[in-house]
Amino acid sequence: MFKYAFGMPETLAIAVVLLLLGRWVKEKIIILKKFFIPAPVVGGLIFSIITLIGHQYKLFEFSFDSQLKSLLMLAFFTTIGFAASIKMLLKGGLQVVIFLMVSLVLIIIQNVVGVTICGFLGIDKLLGVAAGSISLTGGHGTAAAFGSELIKAGAEAGVSVSIAAATFGLVAGCMIGGPIAKRLMNKYNLKPTTDGENTEILEGKLTKDEKNIDENLLFNGLMYIIVSMGIGSFLLLGFKKLGLVFPAYLGSMIVASIIRNIMDKLGKSLPLHCINIIGSISLQLFLGIALMTMQLWELASLAIPLILILVIQTVIMALYAYFVTFRIMGKDYDAAVIATGHCGFGMGASPNAIANMETFTKANGYSPKAFFVVPIVGAMFIDFVNAPIITFFIEMLKTK
Repeated sequence: MFKYAFGMPETLAIAVVLLLLGRWVKEKIIILKKFFIPAPVVGGLIFSIITLIGHQYKLFEFSFDSQLKSLLMLAFFTTIGFAASIKMLLKGGLQVVIFLMVSLVLIIIQNVVGVTICGFLGIDKLLGVAAGSISLTGGHGTAAAFGSELIKAGAEAGVSVSIAAATFGLVAGCMIGGPIAKRLMNKYNLKPTTDGENTEILEGKLTKDEKNIDENLLFNGLMYIIVSMGIGSFLLLGFKKLGLVFPAYLGSMIVASIIRNIMDKLGKSLPLHCINIIGSISLQLFLGIALMTMQLWELASLAIPLILILVIQTVIMALYAYFVTFRIMGKDYDAAVIATGHCGFGMGASPNAIANMETFTKANGYSPKAFFVVPIVGAMFIDFVNAPIITFFIEMLKTK
């Protein structure tokens, strides 16, 4: 068998090539584009399948440098911290807070369900968290990040299961959202409102940066990220001294959030647009490396249990959106649109939520409230809420 260990530059180069390959394949296979499957996932899975063939037939075996993956993960989640603005949350009104609480309860349910089913099937309960809010509410970024934490906790297939579950969730979230909202609209004879509510999506108003990004703006954004990462590492050391163990990126997320809210209080702006661009690039490269290093042969013995867990999670998501999200959010047309959006990011990612809502509202009428509330929670706050809950479940199960 041919064996080769790729260094950091080679690992990064392969990730970039696979990212470009994924973009090309998405343009050729429309269903991948329709369901918003990330390009790094497409390219990374292709490479993983190639390595699976090499492993099965004992032809070749590759290993990769993991340091850059950890750095990119840290950078991405730091940028998430900069989005956690208390001022923006309050500006969104009571509906934003309520929807955040509804989403938080779903996170707990997803993890409890995953862990319970794993216990019933007699497999590692940590994999229930992997097929819970890590991959579903969290999406591919959280899946790849916490997959590594699951491995450290003893679940060897943590990354593979998390990524596979996140990919399933992206498709499932798009499939169930529209039908649920349509049934709610028909059952309750719902009509779109025209009361002149604020129609701005808050996510688009986060920054006043100039449209022409230059070197100084990019450097300023990078500076905030790096400083937060550095201070965050010391914060984690402090937690460790107290006997508290958290994922490597949680410290930098907390620091970034503190910086954001201090700047809001002082009335000063951050280069958020540049920070988001850096975060997006970091995420894409991070996913590319995480996916291409997946060991798919680890999933062979887990295929049937994983499918069972994910099918049950999909049914729960549909029932939760129909009976809980819709009713708590007002039991009107806006609530129905929010319910379809919740299916999108509750099983996948924020772009799925927007896609679900856009498809539904184009045919049935616009919903200012839904397009105001869902992006704030789905893009700004859900990851920040999800991380400590996942950490709690991992720590609880790791000690047993």
